[in-house]
Formats: sequence, structure tokens, C-alpha cells
Amino acid sequence: MSHHEQHQLAGQRPGPRQYVVASLVGNALEWYDFFLYATASAVVFGRLFFPADTDPLVGTLAAFAGFAVGFAARPLGGIIFGHIGDRMGRKRALVLTLTIMGISTALMGLLPTYAQIGLLAPALLIVLRIVQGIAAGGEWGGGVLLISENSTDSRRGMLAAFSQGGISLGFVLSSLAFFLVQLMPEPQFLAWGWRLPFLLSVVLLAVGAYIRFRLPESQEFTETRQNHSHHRVPALQALRTHPREILVAMGLRVAENGGSYIFLSFSIAYGVHVGVDKGLLLMAVAVSMLVSFGTYIFFGHLSDRIGRRPVYAFGAVGMIAMAFPFFAMIDANTPGIVILAFLIGNGLCHGAMIGVQPAFFHELFSAEVRYSAMAIAHELAAVFAGGLAPVIATALLLRFGSSVPVSIYLIGMALVTLVALAASRRMAGSTQHRNADRAPETVS
Repeated sequence: MSHHEQHQLAGQRPGPRQYVVASLVGNALEWYDFFLYATASAVVFGRLFFPADTDPLVGTLAAFAGFAVGFAARPLGGIIFGHIGDRMGRKRALVLTLTIMGISTALMGLLPTYAQIGLLAPALLIVLRIVQGIAAGGEWGGGVLLISENSTDSRRGMLAAFSQGGISLGFVLSSLAFFLVQLMPEPQFLAWGWRLPFLLSVVLLAVGAYIRFRLPESQEFTETRQNHSHHRVPALQALRTHPREILVAMGLRVAENGGSYIFLSFSIAYGVHVGVDKGLLLMAVAVSMLVSFGTYIFFGHLSDRIGRRPVYAFGAVGMIAMAFPFFAMIDANTPGIVILAFLIGNGLCHGAMIGVQPAFFHELFSAEVRYSAMAIAHELAAVFAGGLAPVIATALLLRFGSSVPVSIYLIGMALVTLVALAASRRMAGSTQHRNADRAPETVS
């Protein structure tokens, strides 16, 4: 590329706002699809795709096991799309993840049920869930980098938090879609109504892919390609050069990711189990996720001012403090108290961690392997944190008939994250690592 062409490209480069919109919209659509399965697991899949058992919790457990399989596929997606993103560009990887996610989700909406084709139904559902997992595994790192690589150090926390905002909007959209179709008479809902939110993803896919396709490549990636020889296998290079950072990032994920799926997915099954109205639970989740959009950005902004670690620690300590009260508030079965439980759990405890995470992770890794390193850390942790959390929590509830072991499990996850935070402080003293402790200086 000639100097003139570079100059021309620089002149045409959109500001951070366009990257924020592209990341936000794409992420919202991608996670709408991914969360549909979670909502459907708690609401309908146990009944339609897994053999009916005496205890409805068992069908839900089987559906959540399928949910976990989607998580198990995510590291594979992280490696595949991290490779594409580090070698060929962030944009190409992101258009691909969106397309794969949209198609696999729409196909879920066309599947015959267990009553129609027997065991082939859950088998096909789980195959599609694996494909969804592969796409989701490639999405997060790229969606974050689209913003974080096009923003200055002084605003990275706040701007990159918008990519997480896309996740909360995706959740709200999927909850809303299910809430609306559940208003249908039950026979119609079970016969075909539940399929509508899945089929809608075809329309959303077209919108998201169009927005992403029109963006130029991330600035840092372009510079890296000009200045460095890129690595043949970015994932291996990331593991070679950043092993401790990857482990720390995985530890940081445990409380954030595991906690979020206890607060989001398992809590619906738990609420139904103790007799809370399902509509109230879905509404509480949707309200808390809508409010979370604002708290993510607030906490990201706060991390620009006072440093990444103190804000992240606030979230983990908050989760320990909420571990027992959260379930007690659901047990109260009063609308205001149930909604407040979700607002604190999701908006504050989870929000403080997830809002800071994109900038924190960005600053742990160097640009030429950043997509791969972030994807590996983010997605490997997602398997044993988020993917297993609803399964473990449901199994604990089945075994003990009480929320107490689940609260202890939540506290354990938060402690793992606090250990990782302490370890991140002792890392090799690059400026970026030190930035995690204090507010970065403004870059002119």
C-alpha cells in the first residue's frame, strides 16, 4: 500500500462512533441468537425435545446440558475466528461469525420435536447448538477489538463497554421475543409459537452483516500488518508469549461469566421451582439487563478514571455479598423484591466486572495475537464457568432441595476471580499492565 493510499484511507476512517454502532448492533444480534437457546431451555425445550420425565427439573437439566455443549464449542470458535481475525482481519471474522450464527439459529426454529422424530430431535438441536457455540466463540473478541483498537487509552474503558452492551441488548431482545410469543394460548405456543423468535434471526442477520461489511479494518490491525510479519498460527504464538496473561484472563472470567448464568438462566428455573410466576421472572431478567446496558458503560468509564482493577474487584466482592440475599429475595415472591434482586445481581455485581473486561483484556495482550489470545482466554473460561454453572446449580438444587449450596458455589467463583485480580497486579511491568491499576493518561 502506497503512502498516498494510506493517507487516503486515514482520511476516510470513521470515528469511534461508527465502530461502536457496528459492534453494538452486531453483538446484540449475535447474542440474541445465542441467548434464545438459554431462554428456550428454561421455558420450552425440556418439554419438546427431551423425553418427558416425572420431574420437570430433569427435562430442564437435559436442556441445560445442551446449553453447556454450546459453551464447550466456543473455544474451538475462538481459535478458528481468532486465527482468521489475526491473519486476515477483524472485519472478515466478524461477518462470518454473524452469518453462521444467524443460519444455525433459524434452522433451530425449523426442527421437528421429540414427539415427531424421537431421539433425532435432541441430537439435531445439540448439533445446531454446537455450531452456535463456534460462532459465539469467535464473536466476542472481534466485537470488542472493533472498538478497543479504534479508541484512545483514555476512553477505551467506556467505549469498549458498548460491545458488552450489545450482549445485554441481545438478551433483552431474546427475553422480549419469548415473553411476547408466550402470550399466545399454550397449545399454539407449544405447537409453533416458540419457533417465531428463532426464525426472526434471518432478518436480523441481514441487517447486522450489512452494517459490519461496510466498515474499514481496525486501525491497530492495519498498522500491525504493515509493521510486523504476522504469525503463522496466532493461537500458538499467543500461548507461547502470553501464558500467564491468558490464565489470569480466564480467572477474571470465572465470577463474571459463571455468576451471570446463575443470575440469568438458573434463576428462572429456580424461581419456577419455588413457585414464582415465570412471566415475572422473565420480566425481572429483561429489566435488569436493560438497566445493565447503562451500568456497563458507567463502570467502563469509571475504570478509565480510577483503574480497571478496583472496579472489577467491586463486582467480585459484591457477588460474594449478594450470594445468599439473591435467592432469599426470589423466595420472597414479591414483584418489587424479585426485580431488585436481579437489578443488583446483574446490574451492579456482574455489571462492574463485564463493563471493565474488554479494556482490561485488550491491555493484557499485544496486537498481533490479541484476537486469538482474548478469544482463547474468554472462551475456555466460558466452558467451565458459564457453561457448567446452570447445570451444576440445577444439580445442586435437585440434590439438596435448597439454594444454600448454590450460594456457596457463587462465593467460590468470586474468590477465584479475586485471586486472578491479585495475580494480574504482579505481571510483567508494561505500561498497559500498570494502567490497569490507575487511570490511563490522556492521549492527545
